[in-house]
Amino acid sequence: MNEARNPIPLILTAIASVIGTVGVLWYYGYVHFAKEEDALLLAEFTMLKTVAGQDYKVSLKPASQVAQCVDGVLVLFDTEQKGLTGVLVDQRKQAVRCMGQETPQQ
Repeated sequence: MNEARNPIPLILTAIASVIGTVGVLWYYGYVHFAKEEDALLLAEFTMLKTVAGQDYKVSLKPASQVAQCVDGVLVLFDTEQKGLTGVLVDQRKQAVRCMGQETPQQ
């Protein structure tokens, strides 16, 4: 009963299993393959300067990004694209700092 086994079907099964698993995880959003355009500008932001006694108008519809203070840096979370986050920076790629909200400590 010492038959020599052919390893090719086992190798092909292992490769197909890995490819199938990665494909299913990608389909359900657990794996994201980063593309060059993912690092590009997500949206343009403009700061409206508030002046005492002067009115300004903003849209009632909220933006699709939500900001949160994390370790003193303003981090944006996109509500339309799952898992898309980024740090708000200025023209010189300097991170916008936030203050007044402490990061939870464990």
